[in-house]
Amino acid sequence: MISTLLKGKLHMATVTQAELWYDGSCAIDADLVELAGLREFEQIDIYNVNNGERLTTYVILAERGSRTISMNGAAARKVQVGDRIIIAAYGQFDEKEASTYKPKLVYLNADNSVDRTANTIPVQLKELKTV
Repeated sequence: MISTLLKGKLHMATVTQAELWYDGSCAIDADLVELAGLREFEQIDIYNVNNGERLTTYVILAERGSRTISMNGAAARKVQVGDRIIIAAYGQFDEKEASTYKPKLVYLNADNSVDRTANTIPVQLKELKTV
């Protein structure tokens, strides 16, 4: 059996640019791409925390160290500069690989600097808070 698991993510990235007339994609600082275990031209899902939009696109590289997160082409219509987004990539793993695999999770500050990295997410506790 093959399972699809989270491979890597950039959590709470801030959109720094939205370029409607650029090749459709998501330009991401090459340092962040590497840290999250992503690849140029890899398919990614974007989850916009500000407005709930979800879309699929692919990675292109932005200048290393620039902290750029640019939504390009049609995707630019789904975000505003300043929106916080989650960028996620998934991989397919056989049972043996899945039993030991750990994703690369990168948690970002509002300026797209790295707050921390991890490869696990704590168990969510039941709370009575509402959104």
